[in-house]
Amino acid sequence: MKISYFLIFCWLLLSTQAVSQPALSDLPTAEEIAFVNVNVLPMTSNQVLQNQTVIVRKGKIAQIGAAATVKPAANALVIDGQGKYLMPGLAEMHAHIPVADSAGDDALVRETLFLYLAGGVTTIRGMLGNPYHLKLKQQVANNEVLSPRIFTSSPSLNGNSVKTPDEARQKVTQYKKDGYDFLKIHPGIALPVFEELVKTARQVGITFSGHVPVAVGIRRAIAAKYASIDHIDGYLEGLVPASAKVDSTKNGLFGLNFTDLADTKTITDLVAQTKAAGVWIVPTQSLLERWTSLKTGAQIMTEPEMVYMNPATRVQWRSAKATLLGDGYKPETGKKFIEIRRKLLKSMARSGVGLLLGSDAPQVFNVPGFSIHHEAQAMANAGISNYEILKSGTANPAKFFGKEGEFGMVKTDAAAELILLNANPLDNISNLKMLNGVLIQGYWLSKKMMDENLVKVAKKYEKN
Repeated sequence: MKISYFLIFCWLLLSTQAVSQPALSDLPTAEEIAFVNVNVLPMTSNQVLQNQTVIVRKGKIAQIGAAATVKPAANALVIDGQGKYLMPGLAEMHAHIPVADSAGDDALVRETLFLYLAGGVTTIRGMLGNPYHLKLKQQVANNEVLSPRIFTSSPSLNGNSVKTPDEARQKVTQYKKDGYDFLKIHPGIALPVFEELVKTARQVGITFSGHVPVAVGIRRAIAAKYASIDHIDGYLEGLVPASAKVDSTKNGLFGLNFTDLADTKTITDLVAQTKAAGVWIVPTQSLLERWTSLKTGAQIMTEPEMVYMNPATRVQWRSAKATLLGDGYKPETGKKFIEIRRKLLKSMARSGVGLLLGSDAPQVFNVPGFSIHHEAQAMANAGISNYEILKSGTANPAKFFGKEGEFGMVKTDAAAELILLNANPLDNISNLKMLNGVLIQGYWLSKKMMDENLVKVAKKYEKN
């Protein structure tokens, strides 16, 4: 993967314009919130608890029990769950968050956070950190900004930002001191620099996630014990036998150029190494499927959620698809590329490699909050069960961050970051899109309220 991918992404991210977000003062809340007569997907196991009442107080789940015996307080905000399904909100584990502009205007930030919520996303792992995000994370923790729970990476560590081992040591140490949750690895890092980065990260106690630089390669990356490898980066290149004697810098988009050289019989060994090292995987499978699909950019732009992005960004996305694939792109190669990625992903799931739901929004064609549903479907298409997909976006992220039981489950004392659905996603993963409402930070966001704000977004972009 060349460094140009990172530069293209930054251009796309910074070009996004502001949309709308409701004010906290306009949202329903109460000292007690009760979901009554609801079916619960606790995500502590593969089951549905029928006809339950779930009581929420002070942002936490206070009580769960049969609706016949658990009664809400007289002054509770009661939400009728008859025929509906309550589950933890989803985590977008490869997200991007804008920053305030030079004048301090954070409208774009707040509004993008709302788009995530409107898709049922209640946790985001920001993958391109900035000092601004540290402040934002604290504001969210203080309930000053309507937002999903935030985890944030450091600023990018890449071939341009860390050119020497000394730079790597200094930046890793500083980012840990600054309070970032983890380090973000991008392409282009030289092997000696990477080795110093890993050594220092272990010394100061901070994890690292992201891309696999070409000079490092997938096997060194696994041995270094990335917290997560995102995009299944480096794996296809790792399937190419040494006898092929390829120029590793010519790998293309996540190894696309080496597709015909990949030996899929070595998948089992590579996956076993991943499992043994405890490395988690954020597939972003839908991102690659949409990039390499036979659908044109113009055809993808007809999808309903595209109305929530400004026209300039839509034009840039169409252009980016053509640019990243290049004039020599062969559809049959793209089809085989996706098949190999699906084999890798299915093998990982069967082998017990930890999977995390993430789509890389707002990367090409990924509208924040909405692209997570494309990702869930892409995982299903790879042969992963609906329950494992749901775990990858709920209980698994909490476990990944060492906060198992604190969020990502419907259980007493867990954070009440919940979504209410009109149908059971265990039956069909597309039912995740049948959102009835979101509970976040003690505020109830009904579908009606979210739809009204989304209409404002679409109307705003009609004028641009």
